[in-house]
Amino acid sequence: MLGFDFDSFVESYIGDLSRTLANVSRDSIAALWQELEATRSNGGSIHMIGNGGSAATPSHSAGDWSKELSIRTIAHTDNISSFTAWANDTDYANVFAGQLATFARPGDLVIAYSGSGNSANVLNGIKAARAAGCRTAAVTGDFEGGAGGRLVSLVDVAIVVPTQSMERIEDMQLVINHIVKEAVKANHGM
Repeated sequence: MLGFDFDSFVESYIGDLSRTLANVSRDSIAALWQELEATRSNGGSIHMIGNGGSAATPSHSAGDWSKELSIRTIAHTDNISSFTAWANDTDYANVFAGQLATFARPGDLVIAYSGSGNSANVLNGIKAARAAGCRTAAVTGDFEGGAGGRLVSLVDVAIVVPTQSMERIEDMQLVINHIVKEAVKANHGM
């Protein structure tokens, strides 16, 4: 209240989100779609990892992709018993690497979601995925000017959302997942 101009705030947020969407690399989104198509064609599974808001996107998308695309999709953010066991018994940095050591197989695709691209558990998860023979991808951002962080150099496909706003990065993670899901459906007449 107290003089807060809600309409201007909303216009500013939507304007920034629109600019971010307009500037995200279409080639990078296409590369993620191609990885998803290749994994689907070879009978592989999709594994998703991330923290905070970047953990909610895997949860949402794993449900969509497994139902709508008939592809085995696991959000390693959702098995709280396994997640906390790895955190408690080893270290929080191992929560994804530990789960992927059990579930990931050659030919699978592991997608990491991270605003900064520097979370130790996500980085370790991608390293474990590569060691298991998986293809890897990341949807990250330019949070605090980090241009996707260390994660970008570890994956086969990186989408760096061109904004330093964590909120816009997280918004775009879900939008990108919806784009590639809908592209698979359109490509297969689903």
